Amino acid sequence: MRVAIADDHRLMLDGIKRALETAPDIEVVGEAMTGQDLIELVPRVRPDVVILDMRMPKGDGLATLQELQKTHPELKVIMLSMFDDAENIEKALDYGASGYVVKSINPLDLPSTIRGVFEGTVYHPRGSSSGNGTSDATPRPPNGGLTNRELAILKLVAEGLSNLDIAGQLFVTEQTVKFHLSNIYRKLGVGNRTEATRYAYKNGLID
Repeated sequence: MRVAIADDHRLMLDGIKRALETAPDIEVVGEAMTGQDLIELVPRVRPDVVILDMRMPKGDGLATLQELQKTHPELKVIMLSMFDDAENIEKALDYGASGYVVKSINPLDLPSTIRGVFEGTVYHPRGSSSGNGTSDATPRPPNGGLTNRELAILKLVAEGLSNLDIAGQLFVTEQTVKFHLSNIYRKLGVGNRTEATRYAYKNGLID
């Protein structure tokens, strides 16, 4: 797997490279310190995955992401940021990111994160869609702790709509729907759409 890295701090670039050196299936094929440099680098080195800092000079990370989406729509891009709030994560996914990693990530976890994104998993730091479950001893709020947007998505899931159809109805990207679904699964302590729907009906979250 070929990976390119873009960050305006040399220390961060070197740290990411060191974290990936021990992964035999990952090769760092290029690095850039500005958004413009990355845009010029990608067609030369043809990476499978790009790790892109969200805040960079000469082409903000999100603007660079948008440009890469136009010119290389098949490219997987993982946004790198200091912030793990839902607003920044959702914005990155709306712009087309395939994953979102905070800079405090354990370097040992980075190779597996890259592999997951390459294989199609939407990765972000606010819970995964694997559904690890929640202890029954921990009471949940009446609405399951879901936001209004999450409840709206859960209702559409219960109606049998696909992620793509939900994205079309809500005017967001499919990646954003996946992000919300992973949060829904985590909050409800379920592992898939069927379990989420069953929980929603059983607990009166939807009619």
